[in-house]
Amino acid sequence: MALELYLDLLSQPCRAVYIFAKKNNIPFEFKELSLLHGDQFEKDYEKVNPIGKVPALKDGDFCLTESIAIMLYLAQKFQAPEFWFPADLQQRARVNEYLSWQHTGIRMHGSKIFWFKVLIPKVFDMELPKDKLDLALKDLNASLKVMEEKFLQDRPFIAGDQMTLADLVAIVEVMQPVGAGVDVFEGRPKLSAWRDRVQATIGKELFDETHEGIVGAREKVKAMDGSRLEIYKEKMKQFM
Repeated sequence: MALELYLDLLSQPCRAVYIFAKKNNIPFEFKELSLLHGDQFEKDYEKVNPIGKVPALKDGDFCLTESIAIMLYLAQKFQAPEFWFPADLQQRARVNEYLSWQHTGIRMHGSKIFWFKVLIPKVFDMELPKDKLDLALKDLNASLKVMEEKFLQDRPFIAGDQMTLADLVAIVEVMQPVGAGVDVFEGRPKLSAWRDRVQATIGKELFDETHEGIVGAREKVKAMDGSRLEIYKEKMKQFM
């Protein structure tokens, strides 16, 4: 039975898992879900992940959630190259340091921009108040500054001279606000150069394929029937 990955490439963690599996030639069946349509709440998917989130992995009778856990499982099962999760104590510590920070350090801010500029205007047929959007952008910019000054510094990649899981997890997060029309690379030559190195390591074709959905998300959401997003209305109200 083929290993199954349940993913929606609008999701940052799903993009990381997808790139990791593809880049390492890991055989898997792509089970595509649509978060916008609420597929993660369907009864069949509940058997794979009762939490109702993506990504998820199913390997025979074994189910696993959380993107970092999934990528580490794949790395060990398929003996991915060591550079992803270095054996060197201090390099591995740098990877773990970033992975520990990023959940609240950058994901919430990039995601919030996407909600504020793409999803909320569609559901409520109104723009978010400028002061709230400005505050969200300020928080995002602060996180990007930490990315550059703390985690990248003058290194080619987060843990040193080679790309690791930290860089993969970072790039998908940094690309999320791009999907909302915010060019996070403008005026940030260090971040832009790092993005180019990560893209080159992943391969431009795979990078572009994986991010095609998020880059085109604004137009896709505009064309949607807004009622499909009603399941998120209560969650969105907390931002209003």
